[in-house]
Amino acid sequence: MSVERNTNGRMALLALGALGVVFGDIGTSPLYAISACFTGAQMAVSPDYVLGVLSLIFWSLVLVVLLKYVSVVLNADNNGEGGVLALTALVVNTDRASPRKKLYGLLGILGAALFFADGAITPAISVLSAVEGLKVAAPDSQIPILPITVVVLLGLFMIQRYGTGSVGRVFGPVMLFWFAVLAALGAYWVVREPRVLLAVNPVNAFDMLRQHKIGALAVLAGVFLTVTGGEALYADMGHFGKQPIRAGWICVVMPALVLNYFGQGALLIENPAAISNPFYLMAPAWSLWPLVVLSTAATVIASQAVISGVFSVTRTAVSLGLLPRLRVEHSSAENAGQIYVPSMNRVLMVAAIALVIGFGSSAALAGAYGLAVSGAMTIVTPLTLSLIKSRLGHPSWPLRAGLSLLFFVDIAFLLANMTKLAEGGWLPLLSGLSIYWVMQTWQRGRASLHARLLREQKPVRDFLDDLKRDPPVRVPGTSIFLDAKASGIPRALLNNIKFNRVMHERVVLLTVVTREDPRIPGNKRLTVTDVGEGIVRIVAQFGFMDKPNIVEVLRLAESFGVPYDPERTTYFLSREELIPGRRSELPPLRRSVYIQMARNAQVAADFYGLPPGRVVEIGTRVEI
Repeated sequence: MSVERNTNGRMALLALGALGVVFGDIGTSPLYAISACFTGAQMAVSPDYVLGVLSLIFWSLVLVVLLKYVSVVLNADNNGEGGVLALTALVVNTDRASPRKKLYGLLGILGAALFFADGAITPAISVLSAVEGLKVAAPDSQIPILPITVVVLLGLFMIQRYGTGSVGRVFGPVMLFWFAVLAALGAYWVVREPRVLLAVNPVNAFDMLRQHKIGALAVLAGVFLTVTGGEALYADMGHFGKQPIRAGWICVVMPALVLNYFGQGALLIENPAAISNPFYLMAPAWSLWPLVVLSTAATVIASQAVISGVFSVTRTAVSLGLLPRLRVEHSSAENAGQIYVPSMNRVLMVAAIALVIGFGSSAALAGAYGLAVSGAMTIVTPLTLSLIKSRLGHPSWPLRAGLSLLFFVDIAFLLANMTKLAEGGWLPLLSGLSIYWVMQTWQRGRASLHARLLREQKPVRDFLDDLKRDPPVRVPGTSIFLDAKASGIPRALLNNIKFNRVMHERVVLLTVVTREDPRIPGNKRLTVTDVGEGIVRIVAQFGFMDKPNIVEVLRLAESFGVPYDPERTTYFLSREELIPGRRSELPPLRRSVYIQMARNAQVAADFYGLPPGRVVEIGTRVEI
């Protein structure tokens, strides 16, 4: 009995934590979604249209979030980790023989790029929509909405360096209170206008789509705002697990959201003029100021979740070779998932503030919001379909039919958001495609550089013959040479012998390999091979969620008979200066961008945690 009680208590705590991290984005959509459904489509506020919009919202939450993500996609975990890059790695790893393997990889990169684009828009629209409540609380005052929003965003991004550990404990309770307020406000108006409960009948949604035909796409674009943030359920699965997320959605989040959306609909049936800001206008006048404060806190928490997600995806992209080495700081000694990426934080801050100033209101920004998210969510479906097919062989026809229906819904939302291209939707699409191009450029550039270096490497047998024929001076100690590929002899060792005529008595050729699994257990991390002449080759395998640390690798290698003395160990790194060559596999623009990215990448010694006083860099010029 006590074990069961402890298990239930832990589940409740995890579900509470998930409320503060996982559901922040989707939980703040009531601030702007209903208004966008009508204003974006320039549709009159009538009882029939209100029921149609509410029916679309209800069934979107059921189909996209409850069925697709909570019931199906959460099962596609990569050793407990979620997100589009983790899913892509799992699909490619599961179905290595598939001729569509390259296509799946490209889809995963595109999904990650679109997620990056969403990372700047979510804080901008969430915080701006919350602060706009001040105009409802004090309609006659000249409150500077944009400056206040910019100050809140500046504060949000400036505290990122301190991590979320100290404030994370209050995120869950605050969001639980937020969802309770959403439910209470909605329930009050549903009781006043119970007719809105008829929206559960999907006939209302079909009637809305049938009457508006092509114009219904603009309505769907607004409806999609109610499910943005659904991808966070999957992306943050590694922090909390499937069951707490499912429990949080079914028991708290979905009931609160449905009640609030239906409550806003009841208000609009009674007072169509409330479409200007139905969320705040459904609250009593005495509660507006506290509600603005609570809404701002909720949107800051929602933004924090997205920013943290961008940091996590950045680390994964770096590990998988999609981005150059970036400085990653761990903001918590207890939780390895709490990280801070300074360069990405600066980019997001500038982009979010620019969006707020450029668009000026949450209604205008809603036009830019949704396209990147819908693209990323659409990509998840075929990847999940491929994974299910690989695992089950031939899924039953009900499962195939159900997943095909969900894919059809994804496509409908994607086409709906395409109607917002002229209203700002081009911005996240252009940003996502640009990030995709940059990631592809880095990936191709690395492949081209490694191929070039591999061609110039000296074979091991030839190197050993040279050592016997013309041995260099051997000095005490151990030298560590990082080698990108576990074959041949690295350039840094060749140049050291060529110019210094010195070689340590023990030489370790170390190759770090990132696998398509989130984490690699310690007993499978190392492969040690004796090359001869005092040279040992070590291949260290890491998962894309692991942080490579060379010192820890060397300590682990002691159990394989490789002695490690920190005071007698020197680390040799090859630092390539890339210059444009006459013949290159890369087009001129890609080559220039790759060279610039390589020059600004974090130094390998810092990235791998090497002791600064024992690192020797040997520079070489390489044409690319």
